[in-house]
Amino acid sequence: MRHETNITARYAETDQMGIIHHSVYPVWYEAARTEFIKTAGITYSQLEKDGVMLPLSEIGSRYISPVRYEDKVIIETRVTKISCAKITFGYRVILDGNVVNEGFTSHGFVSSKTFRPINIKKTLPDFYEKLKSIRED
Repeated sequence: MRHETNITARYAETDQMGIIHHSVYPVWYEAARTEFIKTAGITYSQLEKDGVMLPLSEIGSRYISPVRYEDKVIIETRVTKISCAKITFGYRVILDGNVVNEGFTSHGFVSSKTFRPINIKKTLPDFYEKLKSIRED
């Protein structure tokens, strides 16, 4: 399953060259990931109430074409890998039907109390099964 998040590039996100700064893409990934998680039937705040956090363990981004102020982009999000301890999301930033950026983030499942790894399959089995069922390679 893929989820689409619409974002309009803001002036504050541009650099001196008038394009979206590279540091903005991880922020866009986070916004898209948050919306994606909701489609799996739970919010980030509910995950935390249930004792689960998803700290970032790895990030990657490939810049293909620039995005400029007021461009309207779509962030396409999907789960590419999932295990009982870790999840990886893939992202594509699309402008006018063209992919202008591709990226990924990997996160561990940890306890919000101890910050130690947990088995999400045991902690939130329904959530785990939902994410596993919508995973794409």
